[in-house]
Amino acid sequence: MTQQQSSDPGSPALPRRRLGRTGLDVSILGFGTAPLGDLFARLDDTAAIATVERAFALGVNLLDSSPLYGHGLAEHRSGTALRRVARDDVVVCTKVGRWMDPFHGRGDGSNFAGGAPHRAVFDYSYDGTMRSVEQSLLRLGTDRIDLLLIHDVDVWTHGADAIEARFREAMEGAYVALDKLRSERVVKGIGIGVNEAEMCGRFAKAGTFDTMLLAGRYSLLEQPALAEFLPLAQAKDIGMMLGGVFNSGILATGAVAGAKYNYKDAPPDVMRKVAAIDRVCRAHNVALPTAALHFALGHPAVASLVLGAQTPQEVERNVAAVSSPVPAALWRDLKNEGLLDQHAPVPA
Repeated sequence: MTQQQSSDPGSPALPRRRLGRTGLDVSILGFGTAPLGDLFARLDDTAAIATVERAFALGVNLLDSSPLYGHGLAEHRSGTALRRVARDDVVVCTKVGRWMDPFHGRGDGSNFAGGAPHRAVFDYSYDGTMRSVEQSLLRLGTDRIDLLLIHDVDVWTHGADAIEARFREAMEGAYVALDKLRSERVVKGIGIGVNEAEMCGRFAKAGTFDTMLLAGRYSLLEQPALAEFLPLAQAKDIGMMLGGVFNSGILATGAVAGAKYNYKDAPPDVMRKVAAIDRVCRAHNVALPTAALHFALGHPAVASLVLGAQTPQEVERNVAAVSSPVPAALWRDLKNEGLLDQHAPVPA
């Protein structure tokens, strides 16, 4: 994987890496826009947009969104920030699998405290995918999207009973649509965005994908993607983006009361393991979230970590953390204590 420094002389030297076969170079930190959709808490428009602008100013050139985030609100806010920079300076990634119905209310069960009053409709068909892309272009206020991902085709979202039908629908519908857009050079890369390494592997074997965004399954806490999927991604030159590298929060906060794991209160076994990892990190004078970021970037298949943020200060902390040195002895001690997979690659 190639790596280069940010070409903007006015920004910090945030390295960039090649994203698989896409021909795109992306910053090692991407900006995830789920918080811009009022995830769990309402954000002020001005503050939300300022957060994206700060990320761009610090050398982040990858913006990841989805129609789901705030039921369109995140894309609207992202579009405003995009119009304040040169479009060619940003790699824009969004997702398909849902379109927004403006004629029906959102219903219950959303994690978004605010957002647009539109209902999210699951639809992995060809026509539904094209409809989703058209809506995203309008919300983002741009004439092109660089990366399109098929979103949430996983057991986590649909349940074990429905996943086979959803997988088939996605490959026969959404994949065909995205492959057509790629062949027409409307997009530079297509991929998958899910929470399960197994589903990434299934899609990688079923189609020709350029990139994938895997959330939560390769982190300092757990590495289920290590044995099978990540080697497959390397073999197929699938550029990997990782989300959820803090496992919904616990690797950012540590094992404190109320710490979150997979969007719920962390169970006792996870709390114990994180406390042990944190103890080793402290012995090396390294903050736990700093170690989490560096570890996730240590795998050669990984191009970028997609991190959400609610404030410019959070973006600044993430950039500072990934720019801080971490001693090699930290990884050795974690492996010696059985807290890290012995075969996990670590940063040089």
